[in-house]
Amino acid sequence: MDELDNILNLANDIKENPTKYAHKCDGKRLATLFYEPSTRTRLSFESAMLNLGGTVIGFSSAENSSASKGESVADTIRVVSCYADICAMRHPKEGAPKVASMFSGIPVINAGDGGHQHPTQTLTDLFTIRTLKGHTDNMTIGLCGDLKFGRTVHSLIESLVRYENVKFVLISPPELRVPSYIRDEVLKGFEFKEVTNLDDVLPELDILYMTRVQKERFFNEEDYIRMKDCYILTKEKMDLAKDDMLVLHPLPRVNEISVEVDNDPRAAYFKQVQFGVYVRMALILTLLGLAPEKNLRNLRRNIMLNISGINNGVVLDHIQAGKSMDIYHYLNLQELDCQVAIIKNAKSNKMGRKDIIKIEGSLDLLDLDALGYIDHKITVNIIKDGVISEKNDPSSFQSVSQM
Repeated sequence: MDELDNILNLANDIKENPTKYAHKCDGKRLATLFYEPSTRTRLSFESAMLNLGGTVIGFSSAENSSASKGESVADTIRVVSCYADICAMRHPKEGAPKVASMFSGIPVINAGDGGHQHPTQTLTDLFTIRTLKGHTDNMTIGLCGDLKFGRTVHSLIESLVRYENVKFVLISPPELRVPSYIRDEVLKGFEFKEVTNLDDVLPELDILYMTRVQKERFFNEEDYIRMKDCYILTKEKMDLAKDDMLVLHPLPRVNEISVEVDNDPRAAYFKQVQFGVYVRMALILTLLGLAPEKNLRNLRRNIMLNISGINNGVVLDHIQAGKSMDIYHYLNLQELDCQVAIIKNAKSNKMGRKDIIKIEGSLDLLDLDALGYIDHKITVNIIKDGVISEKNDPSSFQSVSQM
């Protein structure tokens, strides 16, 4: 929550004082790797970087990249890491940005992956709600339309459950219900209901989050045609809503919101677009370590809290920035049946920038003998019962199998 609030607070400062940040990213380069079409998200990221004084490279479709020749996401990001300082990736396959981050030498931002998640849109939604409503708790939000494939919906629900007294009304046809993992896991213990009729619930909503039925997610065009007009927000329907209800939409809109609603003061979807630029500026600054020192102090504090939260395990500290994934694969950490967390580009008084790997749980199969050959500056912290019991450099290690 603290990290999220830090980004939203920074976005607000950027909104109020844009000239203060006009040269924060001078000399920095953003790569936009968009494997599927986008207008708002891609241009929002590019505008954000340009507003910060940086430059942009990238491609706008898979056909315009070596993906059309069969190049993997892992190879693409390894190459792009040589050209840019940070990357925003959109991909039709769920989990592709996460895979990219495992092989990248630069921060990778998920700009939307299939029907899975869209975290920067969620940051935008939260910032819009907080700015226009003044709070993100104690409210009832209705999410309407394609809740099955709507990645913005999934991300927003996962974020809003962190706030107190948020009630959810899920409005969709049965075929486009929110996925079972959202109902059974994310919303477990929270107040929500599923309905098919928008008119019946409009009077109780503080936020209405409209979504389009996404043609590109359907295998059968007949199903799409049957459901594409299942919900259309009109001026007459708006008469049923509260005077201060906000209408949000991640866009693009097809016809699920009538154009006559655009002039209603409760229609906030075009304000969302502008707010998205501020949020992405804040995210870029944070990930590049260029945010104001207050934000970085809070981020470093959260990192240290996360590290100190290990009960039993190992923290590999003072890794050369950008080398954590090499160590991850060299030690075969992907084979371990335990939690592994990687922190990239953490600020360090000693090194400027560093990476950190946190490994929690059983380490019987972990051999750190070769770390000294990879990077002799690494510090190996052994955590037992929640405290550092040993601090070593790699040369002092024969094995940790005796732990």
